[in-house]
Amino acid sequence: MHEFKVINGKLFCEKIEVELLARRFGTPLYVYSYQTLVDHFTKLKSAFRSVDPLICYSVKANSNLAILKVLVDRGAGLDIVSGGELFRALQAGCPAERIVYASVGKTDVEIQEAIRHGILCFNVESGPELENINRIAKKLNKIVKVALRLNPDIEPKTHKYITTGKLTNKFGIDLKSAYDALLLSNQYSHIDIAGLHIHIGSQITESSPFVAAIKKIIKFIDELKKAGIILKYLNIGGGLGIVYDGEKPQTAVKYASKVLPLLKKTGLKIIMEPGRFIVGNAGILVAKVLYIKSTPKKKFVIVDAGMNDLIRPALYSAYHNIIPLKAAARGKEVVDVVGPICESGDFLAKGRLLPKLKEGDYIAVMSAGAYGFSMSSNYNSRRKAQEVMVVKDESYVIRRRDAYEDLIHNEEIPLFLYGL
Repeated sequence: MHEFKVINGKLFCEKIEVELLARRFGTPLYVYSYQTLVDHFTKLKSAFRSVDPLICYSVKANSNLAILKVLVDRGAGLDIVSGGELFRALQAGCPAERIVYASVGKTDVEIQEAIRHGILCFNVESGPELENINRIAKKLNKIVKVALRLNPDIEPKTHKYITTGKLTNKFGIDLKSAYDALLLSNQYSHIDIAGLHIHIGSQITESSPFVAAIKKIIKFIDELKKAGIILKYLNIGGGLGIVYDGEKPQTAVKYASKVLPLLKKTGLKIIMEPGRFIVGNAGILVAKVLYIKSTPKKKFVIVDAGMNDLIRPALYSAYHNIIPLKAAARGKEVVDVVGPICESGDFLAKGRLLPKLKEGDYIAVMSAGAYGFSMSSNYNSRRKAQEVMVVKDESYVIRRRDAYEDLIHNEEIPLFLYGL
C-alpha cells in the first residue's frame, strides 16, 4: 500500500493535497511519500527478520540523496552500479561495509575508488573482470571480497528489457564457468571469493522464478561444499514487482514464506537488493494539462511532462495509472496523454479511458518513484523536474528544478569560434 489517497475527490500525499504542491512548486514535479518509503523497507525487513539479511537498496531505482538517507538511517545498505552511485552512497552517509557493487562494466578508476573506500564486496560478472579486480587489488595491496554473479538461466516472466537471468542476457557467469573459477580461486592472490550473487530480472510478480533460481543455486552450493569450497554470503538480488495496473504481486510476507526455508538451508549471510519494491509506489509525477487537441482520429491531452521526465512508457510500453488531482463531473473519454517532446514516442498513456480533462487541470502519473527521475534526461534541452518529499503535513524540496544555466554549465565554446 501507499500514502497517496483520494479524499473527497482530491488526491493527497500523506496529509497534503497534491494540487497545493503543484501550484507551489510548479510542474513537472516528482512527489514522494516518506511514510511509504519507510513502510515498504520495514515490511521487507520484518518479513525476513529470521535470517537478519543485509538489505541493500538498489540506488539505480531512485538515487536522490534524501531517499538514500531515509533508508540508510534505518539500517539499509546500498547496491550500486557506478562510481557516481558510490559517490552518492557515501554522501548519504552509508557505511562502506554496507555497500555492494554490481555492473558488467566497472572501469579501473571505479574499482580503485571502491577498494580504497572499503566496500563490502563486488558482484563480479565475468572472468576478465575477476582478473582485473585482482590486478588492481594487488597494486593497492588489498584483499578484496567478491561474489560471483551467477546466471541461472531462469525465465523470470517479465519484460524482455528487464530480464537479466537468461544466458542470452549480458549479465552474470554460467554455472560451469563459475565452478571452474571457484576451483581455481587460489590463483587470485588478492581476492576472496566470499559469496554468490543472483539477480534474474525486475518487476517479477510471481514467486516461482525466484524459487527456481534459488533452488538451482542451492544445488550449486552443495556441489561446492563437496569440493571443499566454503562461502560466506548469498546475495539473492531484487526484482520484486509492484502494482502499476491490475497486477497482483506477492507481498513481502508471501515472498519470504516461499524463499526463507530455502535460504535457511544454506547457512549463509543473506543479502538482498530491492529497489522498485521500496520506492516504486512511494512516488508520483505531477503534470499540468497544457492543451486538449482533437484530430479526426484521436484526442490528445498534451501535458508539460514528457519522455525526458518519465521514459518508461516510451521505452518499455510501461503502464502507469493516471488520475486527475481533482475530480470533476465531466464524464470520461479515450485519449492519448502526450508530452511536449519532439518525438512520436513521447507519450505517458495511449488509448486511455480517463475523466474528461481541460486546460489547466493537473494529473498524477502514479507509481513513478522507481526509474522515473533516475532515468530522466535533459533531452530537447528540457530542465529536469523538481523533487519534493512529504512527511505527514510538511513538504521538503529534495532536488531543485534545473535552471537554464544548469543545461550548459559543463559546455565551452572554443575561442577560435569567436575568431580569436
